[in-house]
Amino acid sequence: MSIEDSELKIGGQTFKGAWIAVVLAIGSTIGGGVWTASSLYSRLEAVEAIQVPDIVPLEEKILLIEQELTANDVSKLQGKLAELGTNLVVIKDQQAGLLLIQKQVTDVEKAVTEMQTIVKKAELVVKDVEGFEGEIKVLKREIQDLWDGMDELYNPLK
Repeated sequence: MSIEDSELKIGGQTFKGAWIAVVLAIGSTIGGGVWTASSLYSRLEAVEAIQVPDIVPLEEKILLIEQELTANDVSKLQGKLAELGTNLVVIKDQQAGLLLIQKQVTDVEKAVTEMQTIVKKAELVVKDVEGFEGEIKVLKREIQDLWDGMDELYNPLK
């Protein structure tokens, strides 16, 4: 039995096999379209059920961040960092020079301390010499007096 030979009677109407195939194809297409429309409608309802949060606070925060970046002038930060690096190198070099100067100052302080010690010793020697000089003057005067006395004894008529 082929489709061409089959017949279907519905309400007093007779339908041949080719028409049955056409009706089934159209019916399944319509059913698929209804099913797809139903699926799409349920997806749209699900999307509409989702509540989108209020993004105004986020926009305000983004604006505040942009204002802070502008106020802090972040775009010039690279140049400032380069300048800071150069300044640090200069400071390091100057510090090395200062350390050399500090060593020289320490050496000079030691030399000054040694000189002060020598000066103190010299002052003590000068005091001793002044005291000795006074004693020498006394001895010279006594020797002179003795010579004068001897001259008087040797030549009393003089």
